[in-house]
Amino acid sequence: MPRILSALALSTPLLLALNPAAQAAAPVAEIQAALNKPKLMCGRFDQTKQLSGIKKPLLSNGRFCVVAGKGVLWRTLQPFPNTLRLTRDEIVQMQGDRVAMRLDAKQEPVVKMINSVMFSLLSGDLSQLDNLFELDGSIKNGNWQVALKARQPALAKAIGNIALEGGAYVRKVTMQEAGGDHTEIVFSAIQTGPSAMTAEEGALFD
Repeated sequence: MPRILSALALSTPLLLALNPAAQAAAPVAEIQAALNKPKLMCGRFDQTKQLSGIKKPLLSNGRFCVVAGKGVLWRTLQPFPNTLRLTRDEIVQMQGDRVAMRLDAKQEPVVKMINSVMFSLLSGDLSQLDNLFELDGSIKNGNWQVALKARQPALAKAIGNIALEGGAYVRKVTMQEAGGDHTEIVFSAIQTGPSAMTAEEGALFD
């Protein structure tokens, strides 16, 4: 970071007091600059979902791929195989080669919003998230955290509050839903570039 002139440093606390948003904006900009932004990224996810009123959490794992300009592929492998493909215009759930569910953004406006959020979350595109959430972030030694609070009631109801942690990539997403459910997703074994995606996964985008 550039060295701040002493006169400006003296005025900074007053400026932040007058404009609290500036205090959050600076670290969020640093975090965005620190994130890698590959056009294609795949890896492993491990998800723990704690349902309100149920003691035992639901555990699942699988693979995910984020492809710029196309969308997100979310393949649950355990405990039951299931595939979600999220693109700009639709959400498609597949079981094997069969389409089990299809939601069109033209008929369900919230689909477009959810797809935008998921792509931005997994790719670490904080500039897009800023349109939908109030962001409060911190960064130290290349490791960062960001808390997101939905600006729109419909999004708050669908997704709730979100917290992100990471470094060069997003490592963990925590979601606290309005109904009390709590989800934690940890990402690992991240690969980038054309070889990161299998031929089978690529075919699911066609």
